[in-house]
Amino acid sequence: MPTSFTVVPVEAQGEERDGQRQEEEEDEERDRSSGDGIARESSPFINSAELDRGNMYEGKNMALFEEEMDSNPMVSSLLNKLANYTNLTQGVVEHEADEDSKRKEVKVPRMGTFIGVYLPCLQNILGVILFLRLTWIVGTAGVLESFIIVFMCCACTMLTAISMSAIATNGVVPAGGSYYMISRSLGPEFGGAVGLCFYLGTTFAGAMYILGTIEILLTYISPSAAIFKAEEVGEETEAMLNNMRVYGTCIIILMAIVVFVGVKYVNKLALVFLACVILSIIAIYAGVVKTAFDPPDFPICLLGNRTLSKRSFDVCAKFTESNNETKTTTLWRLFCDSSLLNATCDDYFNLNNVTEIQGIPGIMSGVLTDNLWSTYSEKGSIVEKKDQPSVAGSEETKMGGLPYVFTDIMTYFTMLVGIYFPSVTGIMAGSNRSGDLKDAQKSIPTGTILAISTTSFIYLSCIVLFGACIEGVILRDKFGEAVNGNLVVGTLAWPSPWVIVIGSFFSTCGAGLQSLTGAPRLLQAIARDGIVPFIQVFGHGKANGEPTWALLLTAGICEIGILIASLDSVAPILSMFFLMCYMFVNLACAVQTLLRTPNWRPRFKYYHWTLSFLGMSLCLALMFICSWYYALIAMLIAGCIYKYIEYRGAEKEWGDGIRGLSLNAARYALLRVEDSPPHTKNWRPQLLVLLNLDSEQLVKHPRLLSFTSQLKAGKGLTIVGSVLQGIYLDKCTETQKAEENVKALMGVEKTKGFCQIVVSPNFRDGISYLIQSAGLGGMKHNTVLMAWPQSWKQTENRFSWKNFVDTVRETTAAQQALLVAKNIDLFPTNQERFTEGNIDVWWIVHDGGMLMLLPFLLRQHKVWRKCKMRIFTVAQMDDNSIQMKKDLQMFLYHLRLNAEVEVVEMFENDISAFTYEKTLMMEQRSQMLKQMQLSKNEREREAQLIHDRNTASHSAPVVKASVAAAVPEKVQMTWTKEKFVAEKHKNKDSNVSGFKDIFNMKPNQSNVRRMHTAVKLNGVVLNKSQHAQLVLLNMPGPPKNRKGDENYMEFLEVLTEGLDRVLLVRGSGREVITIYS
Repeated sequence: MPTSFTVVPVEAQGEERDGQRQEEEEDEERDRSSGDGIARESSPFINSAELDRGNMYEGKNMALFEEEMDSNPMVSSLLNKLANYTNLTQGVVEHEADEDSKRKEVKVPRMGTFIGVYLPCLQNILGVILFLRLTWIVGTAGVLESFIIVFMCCACTMLTAISMSAIATNGVVPAGGSYYMISRSLGPEFGGAVGLCFYLGTTFAGAMYILGTIEILLTYISPSAAIFKAEEVGEETEAMLNNMRVYGTCIIILMAIVVFVGVKYVNKLALVFLACVILSIIAIYAGVVKTAFDPPDFPICLLGNRTLSKRSFDVCAKFTESNNETKTTTLWRLFCDSSLLNATCDDYFNLNNVTEIQGIPGIMSGVLTDNLWSTYSEKGSIVEKKDQPSVAGSEETKMGGLPYVFTDIMTYFTMLVGIYFPSVTGIMAGSNRSGDLKDAQKSIPTGTILAISTTSFIYLSCIVLFGACIEGVILRDKFGEAVNGNLVVGTLAWPSPWVIVIGSFFSTCGAGLQSLTGAPRLLQAIARDGIVPFIQVFGHGKANGEPTWALLLTAGICEIGILIASLDSVAPILSMFFLMCYMFVNLACAVQTLLRTPNWRPRFKYYHWTLSFLGMSLCLALMFICSWYYALIAMLIAGCIYKYIEYRGAEKEWGDGIRGLSLNAARYALLRVEDSPPHTKNWRPQLLVLLNLDSEQLVKHPRLLSFTSQLKAGKGLTIVGSVLQGIYLDKCTETQKAEENVKALMGVEKTKGFCQIVVSPNFRDGISYLIQSAGLGGMKHNTVLMAWPQSWKQTENRFSWKNFVDTVRETTAAQQALLVAKNIDLFPTNQERFTEGNIDVWWIVHDGGMLMLLPFLLRQHKVWRKCKMRIFTVAQMDDNSIQMKKDLQMFLYHLRLNAEVEVVEMFENDISAFTYEKTLMMEQRSQMLKQMQLSKNEREREAQLIHDRNTASHSAPVVKASVAAAVPEKVQMTWTKEKFVAEKHKNKDSNVSGFKDIFNMKPNQSNVRRMHTAVKLNGVVLNKSQHAQLVLLNMPGPPKNRKGDENYMEFLEVLTEGLDRVLLVRGSGREVITIYS
């Protein structure tokens, strides 16, 4: 490559240094972008004036790294920023907008492990299920099965906490908690899907807490506050659900107003709610201890072995003796038609005695053995004591209206798992507060695991203690009807049942408020990430950042849970969403561990991919154990969100594990794909599309990409390549711009593939590089698609035809097929539809079946779907055209291709005068261009020789120049006046004689024959296919003698003349279609 040198005299350089300082400053920017990019200095030393003006370097010790410091910070400043980290990761683009506001914030006291993680997790885990449903679960499932349920759920959360700890300690986790961890570990698609599921789970948890609050209020605190009363027997459940709906709606509105007006008050009250939970649990344990020596007095009334509800009577007896007079009790009147002793009574009532037993016999009573096993029942069945003697009455007796304790729902193991699981959720509370912790990477694992261990111990011990202290029929009495409507767990508490009632009421209120506080912020974080376009409106809020719109949506979704009205029905719904979230936390940890990405360096070391995989499997199993149809619905919702984000969502690059997994899978697949050619049955065109760009780096022929997408339909490999002429160092910006333009056009044309821009000193070599090196391993192109060079005859574009012919030769040498689209700008766009017409194939030479395969692939696309396929072949004098047609039809039948077949006969005839004239004009033009090019080249060569010698004389060494200073400098010219005149006449004579020879020449017979074939074949094709939508033709190969390259272009031009859309096809030399299965 020729290089230019400019020699500046020493004196001029000194003057520039001393007197032209201003000019240097003006040229500084230009100098930076040329040469090696280092700005010139006005002095060998860095003076203080430079330092004051630049104000970016600490001293001359780092002068060598000045260029790097323009864009990269010094280590000292970087460490200073990291040490003063508040709540944002340095360098994360999506969070840097908040950095200025964070700097202005007043430093708040940072929380430690106990206050910041342990207590919030404890408060979120212990809640409504412990107080309202755990005793019922123990009574229904028995101590052993309840233990299994709790152990499974606690094991699930413990394994999830281990995975979460690994993720949370692998770098700083900003605000956003679990959503941030999942999205940054598994990518925006999984992050958005699971984040929204976690949001829905948190929202339904709020509904569950509110329903629990109302249940405590209307059942245990103030039953008279019910608006709807049961008018008839059996309507109690429906009336209670309606009360739930009315009160729930009112409480949601009230809580939403509280959250909207002052969320800070909710946070201040959190400690009060936590105190209520802890006091309630202490009261339970104190009550258990007290039962060992002084059990509380809670008698239960049994009729036979059936439990009676004490809400409607006081005395547990059929009649009483008073003043030697027997009187019937209220209980008698409930079972009999009158208060008289001879009244007609219920059969079962007559046959069985009324007995009274202690509801809480105490821990030393041995009742544990009776409560070990499960007692599942149908809806509406009576709660019975197993070992109590009874006499069966008439089965025809109606149970409705009798004061028995009935079960309100059908019970079975998997249903109980779904109801219980929400009581172990809440393990993310610590990670959600990561920004407020002194040392999040230490506090989150320690606090979360300790909280789960504590709550697991509380739950497991409560199961055993409840089974050991409380009678089985009381445990199965969900609403405490047998103990005067008391909360069952409250009967065990010390000093009073009201401790539990009031404590559980306030704790459920607090949990509901916190759900309504946390869920809108989670939705706001997802919306502000911009990965789910349709929820971006919920990213906005009040001026202080409070998520107003998200709060409204949360209250609306919460209302759906309230309208369901049954705590037992809402609990499995939120179980699904939480389990899905936990499953993906485990998946994220397992994927990161198995990939061993360099950035995966958690401080928490007690994790393993097998534990994460076990946790993920357990979560999935629990989802289907709880409710298989809820699990499928939850997965469908997550799947729809995933596909929506994938299809419409914003592109995010978070360095996630799924992308790393894709890279590993791609690497594994590439290693598995053999580098040898695929089997004929698997062959499909893997395209290298060669595009031409204009001076603005825009694609000249966009229809080429349209045709590519029509031919490929998203299947197989597509590489879109282009060449920029120049040096890469000078063309970096243009290369990036060209790549962006090409990718944008690929997106518009829906061309799925890869873009590759090559910078080369000349266009010809760049095309060669692409043909040789595009692709990777077994995923390499086997077909090259390019546009016909329309301007090849123009003198200013004289090399285009040479590049084209050389490309044809190179694809043949590389054993690759070649497709050349002529008149590409007339090809259809992806939006056009051909309602009729033909795709005509002219099969002149067998090329491995490419001509048969391409129309079939095109007709898969909706643009060409309604076009019919016609195949023409040419018969010579000696061929049997009838037999040829039959054979071709049979061949197409075996290929399973539907096409019309026609054999065109071409007879030998004399070469026409038109062909001679066409050939002669072609050769004359070619010879004239060569003569003109030769004379121009000679003149350019001579002028370059003069320039080189002049340059050599000026650039002699300085020492020699000073010695010969006294002697006048003489330049040795190649031309003298005489030589110039003689050469001028000589050139003139030779040019005249050359042009005379051109006009007297006779055409080459080989060229005449080729032109004859092109003219005749063009006439036949025009006759049959002039109105076809597309014509596919065998492309003849270039001549072996390179002197005939330009004639070759003329032959192809004549062959395709008069046709609108032509695809010239040159096979790769191997079979690409087969008749075998």
